[in-house]
Amino acid sequence: MYFMALATDYDGTLAHNGLVSASTLAALEKLKRSGRKLILVTGRELPDLKEVFPEIGMFDKVVAENGALVYTPSSEEERTISPSPSADLVDRLKRRGVKPLSVGRSIVATWEPHQATVLDVIKKLGLELEIIFNKGAVMILPSGINKATGLAAALHDLRLSPNNVVAVGDAENDHAFLRAAGLSVAVANALPAVKETADLVTKGACGKGVEDLIRKLIKLDHLIVRKRSRGVLLGTAHGKKVYLSPVETVLIAGSSGIGKSTLATALTERLVEKGLQFCIFDPEGDYDGLQGAVPLGDASSAPSKDQLLELIDKPDTNIVVNGLALKVDERPDFFAELLPGLGSVRYRTARPNWLIIDEAHHLLPKKREDTRAVISLELPGTVLITVHPEAISTGALRLVTAVIALGPKAKGVIKTFCKEAGIEAPKNIPTPKGDRVLLWQLRDDKKPFTVKAVEPDQSLKRHSRKYAEGELDEAGSFYFTGPKKAMNLRAHNLIIFARMAEGIDDKTWEYHLRAGDYSKWFRNQIRDKDLARETAEAEKDKRLSPEESRKRVLEAVRRRYTAPATAPEK
Repeated sequence: MYFMALATDYDGTLAHNGLVSASTLAALEKLKRSGRKLILVTGRELPDLKEVFPEIGMFDKVVAENGALVYTPSSEEERTISPSPSADLVDRLKRRGVKPLSVGRSIVATWEPHQATVLDVIKKLGLELEIIFNKGAVMILPSGINKATGLAAALHDLRLSPNNVVAVGDAENDHAFLRAAGLSVAVANALPAVKETADLVTKGACGKGVEDLIRKLIKLDHLIVRKRSRGVLLGTAHGKKVYLSPVETVLIAGSSGIGKSTLATALTERLVEKGLQFCIFDPEGDYDGLQGAVPLGDASSAPSKDQLLELIDKPDTNIVVNGLALKVDERPDFFAELLPGLGSVRYRTARPNWLIIDEAHHLLPKKREDTRAVISLELPGTVLITVHPEAISTGALRLVTAVIALGPKAKGVIKTFCKEAGIEAPKNIPTPKGDRVLLWQLRDDKKPFTVKAVEPDQSLKRHSRKYAEGELDEAGSFYFTGPKKAMNLRAHNLIIFARMAEGIDDKTWEYHLRAGDYSKWFRNQIRDKDLARETAEAEKDKRLSPEESRKRVLEAVRRRYTAPATAPEK
């Protein structure tokens, strides 16, 4: 499921002439049995609502007084989120002949045409209050309090994101909470202005419209998301914006250093803008310092499962799980151990809305075919990032619904994916050029096309500790072999490289130096162009003795990666 809750107005939406029909009540019960939450959002005062609607207990939360009061039926707890009404205001309105006049825990309400009198009294008293209209009703509330603020308070209690909520209403005072939800719906009898701004309009009026909506949610949850949600902005193609649906399983693949992490960083910025929670599994520390996210783990300490679940429980907290302290062969087991807890949270809340798995071939390797459970079809929003799609679990690849291929070998990425997933490759695949990427959305039955991808606002530097202290895989390590291949000394990070470089003989050092092996490794595996450029100068300068060239290269390495960090400016 993607939509985890239904938030509905009462009068004119759920109820007709103040009453809710038996068929509407049955539909609400059915929706609740599907595992979703029910939230009632109304302008009514709580005592009045309880009297007219004895079935209020089926709702998980009730937002009353147009957002000022949050009520939990199961515990009968009442919580106001705004001040009590001003006694001077009530007294003045009574003296001015405003009738009827209702006074709640926070709201003061009357009917048209008393709005002019109400406004005049508010001005004379100098109160920071707002008037909200609702089909002839005139509601007076503290400034900033509306159905949206009440819904936000209820969702905070339920640990749900507004992006995973469907809201349905009919009148002027519903605009705020409809806009705050992931999907806004107007019943057929709603005011024209409400229908115009809603994502969907039901065929039925009042309760019948809510029943129609519930049937669609239960049967077509993900289809509604794909058709009605704009999702996350990927870029533009042919002058139009291109979005990734919140229920996509996306594969981002391309050769090393081509910009996969950069694209992922740009996507996280779009997620932050939309208030969508994300969790990045970052085996190699590429997302160190990512804005809008809390880091968990570092080069010296592995992330904690309990800490991760505690952070994820907060809908507005994004997490980067840094696995740099874990050895390559420890990562799949670590990831697998997190799955039950993570899957439970996603099943209950659909959060984190996006799960981003970098170096997916490390965490979901093909040799482990028990990893399909990582990305259940019931858990939308997953991104797999890899250099080696052929090394990812086949079960995971078969869940992919969109492929983003980068670089000059993008065609090969799609063909490799199709081969591994056991599907037919599309014909006439274009080659992306410049800053474009290749997008293939399998569900839409479209041909692959090129997209000018969004760029990140932040400059995310490569994580220096990853290369200084971490463990690069065998393919990414440096090997000192010597001219006769008599050795095979593996340096899996820069500290080990520097130690080995100091201990090897001059012939071995110069053999790799003159072959340009050091600068190649720094450029292609460490992906540090500046270090590669400085090293290449030493490699080309034949006037340098082995001692001098060794000193110059190792000083460049230590200056960038192993020197003590300077204290931040205050």
